[in-house]
This record gives sequence, C-alpha cells and structure tokens, in this order.
Amino acid sequence: MRVGGKFTSRMEAKDGSIGFDFWGIYDEVKTNELIAYTMGAAVVFTADGESTKLVETFEAETQNTVELQRSGWQAILDSFKNYAENN
Repeated sequence: MRVGGKFTSRMEAKDGSIGFDFWGIYDEVKTNELIAYTMGAAVVFTADGESTKLVETFEAETQNTVELQRSGWQAILDSFKNYAENN
C-alpha cells in the first residue's frame, strides 16, 4: 500500500449469486491509522485501550441499493475483524 498505488477487489456473495468488481487509488496511507482511496471511501483506525475502533465511510454508487452496499461493506469489515483477531 502506498499513496498513488492502485488496487482492485471483488465483492461477492458466498453462494456466488451476486458480485461486482471495484478499484481505487490510495490517496492517503498512515500505517495502523488511516487508509483513504479515490472511490470515495475512508477507513479510520483509532486506538481504544487494548482494542482498536475501525470506522469506514463511503460514497454510495448508483448501481446497487445503499442498504446492499452497506451490508457488503459490513461483511468485509466483519471478515477483517475475524482475520485480525485470529492471526
């Protein structure tokens, strides 16, 4: 991850019934603190005692409902939480 670096990702339901590709360019990267990218999203990490609070904001696109997009982002964050806690 570096400022100006490009990423591509795919969000897809576990059963493969729906999915879409998206990409972005990193605008700001602060190790263990902040990741911001051009697709209109930001992920902020804040120390909270012995845990970390993570807040993500995003600009909804028009192809899918806001609720569907929110659910998709939440699923990603839940997976990230599970990975971080177990690795």
